[in-house]
Order: sequence, then C-alpha cells, then structure tokens
Amino acid sequence: MFVAINYIECKDHYRDRFEELFKTRAGAIDKMPGFLRMKVLKPHENGTAYLIMSEWENEQSFKGWTKSEAFAEGHKRGFADIKAAKERGEEPPVTSQFRTYEVLTT
Repeated sequence: MFVAINYIECKDHYRDRFEELFKTRAGAIDKMPGFLRMKVLKPHENGTAYLIMSEWENEQSFKGWTKSEAFAEGHKRGFADIKAAKERGEEPPVTSQFRTYEVLTT
C-alpha cells in the first residue's frame, strides 16, 4: 500500500472556506483506479496544518491521480481562490506540501 499525505497550512481567515471545500468536494478521487480511502484531519488545539491522507494500492495509482483531469477538476475551486489572492497582491490563503510513504506494517 502507498500513502500520500498533503500537509496544508491555511491562513486563519480561510479555514472555514477550506473546510467547506472538502465537505462539498466533487469526489473525483473516489473513482480513480487504485484509490482506497482518504481522511481529512483537522488540526487539534495548537496545530496549524490540515492533513489530507490518501491511501492507494500503489505509487503508480497515486501518480496517475495527480496527473489526471479529475485531479484538476477536484481542486479547481481551491486553485481559483489561490489565483484570486495572487491577483489581489495577497499571499495565497493556503500552502501545501505532499509527502509520500510506503506502508511498512499495519
């Protein structure tokens, strides 16, 4: 099994919007070959990063998702928010960093 974790830092003013985007997500990832499940973890107490953890049958399936039209479709609202902030001369409301893992044991 292969796991991808996206560490997403949100500006305070954007947290409600970010959570709403996930609550109303398109579900495009759910139909991707090799996709197993996803968890969206909200920071607790003093935490600052949301963690989006997706589990895949293998790395190739995950890479296929990140290069797919479904990926672009599933992220278009968030990408539009980032673009609008940049056009206003503001910092992006979110930043993200992917890290990937192989499952050693369960």
